[in-house]
Amino acid sequence: MGPRRAPLKSGAFTGGAAGGCWTEAARPDGQLERDGEMRIFLIAAIGAVMTLNATCGASRSTAREGVQKPHHTANGFQNNHPHEIHGFADLFQWRWDRLWGHVPEGPREEREYEFPLAENDPAYLRANRSETTVTWIGHATLLIQWHGINLLTDPMFSERAFPVQWTGPQRFAPLGLALQDLPPIDVVLLSHNHYDHLDVDTVGYLKDQRGAGQGPRFFVPLGLKAWFADQGIDDVVELDWWEHESYMGLEIHAVPAQHFSSRTPFDRNETLWAGWVVAAPGFRFYYSGDTGYSTDFQEIGRRLGPMDFSAIPIGAYAPRWFMKPVHVNPEEAVRIHREVGSRLSVGIHWGTFSLTDEALDEPPIRLAAAVKSSRLPGGSFFVMQHGETRLLDGLLVQRDAP
Repeated sequence: MGPRRAPLKSGAFTGGAAGGCWTEAARPDGQLERDGEMRIFLIAAIGAVMTLNATCGASRSTAREGVQKPHHTANGFQNNHPHEIHGFADLFQWRWDRLWGHVPEGPREEREYEFPLAENDPAYLRANRSETTVTWIGHATLLIQWHGINLLTDPMFSERAFPVQWTGPQRFAPLGLALQDLPPIDVVLLSHNHYDHLDVDTVGYLKDQRGAGQGPRFFVPLGLKAWFADQGIDDVVELDWWEHESYMGLEIHAVPAQHFSSRTPFDRNETLWAGWVVAAPGFRFYYSGDTGYSTDFQEIGRRLGPMDFSAIPIGAYAPRWFMKPVHVNPEEAVRIHREVGSRLSVGIHWGTFSLTDEALDEPPIRLAAAVKSSRLPGGSFFVMQHGETRLLDGLLVQRDAP
């Protein structure tokens, strides 16, 4: 049995879920839901104040000694291009509006969704040594297979994207592939340290996937190697933007993204964030990671394009006044697809965790409209079901057919 395909649907979903960024699980009683959200909102507000205090003080630099680059600062890192930076007052306004329902219908708990899980074939993925495939596991986690090499992007397999598993954003859709069903992973690309992208339990499992201390090689942005060492993981390559490393016949390049980093209220931007380009004979893959739009993508396209296949986020973009600097919307994702010269792209970072104000099933609708208005070839920028596997070799041939 090989990869299976099924159409994306929307309809009704009745499982528990998080009602947005830093919220509790769904509750049937509206007042209980609001009380729970208020508690988490207050915690987030206190955390934001602590973050502002921390970023105004000194913090250890994770930039390389003796290396002065525009995106390096005395305390860590910054984006290449100036953009609006939102502080505590903006965060408070967003959360206050959300708490009292001053947002369009969308990610509230009472909204019903259905994200059907594709029937996956783990045996095929474990046996595959020749076909180039992509499997969407959920959110920003993809399994890419190329000539027997298995690569994961931002592996996040926990139920909640939060420091603890009893509260915080919860999955609306189940995992597309269980951890124990993964083929042996050779390479992990990590874009940044937010909890919906860097999950301690997942990397702990992968570290010993083939036996004690026998796991993949982790490629991480500058400053994150120390965090992995604290988890007992030593097979880590740490790269700055525009640096690259050869591994298993792949050239792996770290490239700029417009985002930020933090895992606590005290470490804002102390570690770098990045996208990745993986160049192999006859195949070039681009993973943007979380990002807002900037002219960085034109430079990536000039230096390392064109891309055969790209994974670009299309969700977590509302409210636009707050999210625009760090999360692209579907229209901007199409622009990135064009600027890096991608033959095919898949939309990720949607339909899994409710982190922002847009409806969870809105991003694919807006993406389809943006693709049409941009007059891209049909099927050149698509979305997948959770757990779906597609054969990229055939798709690339179809894309180039007259």
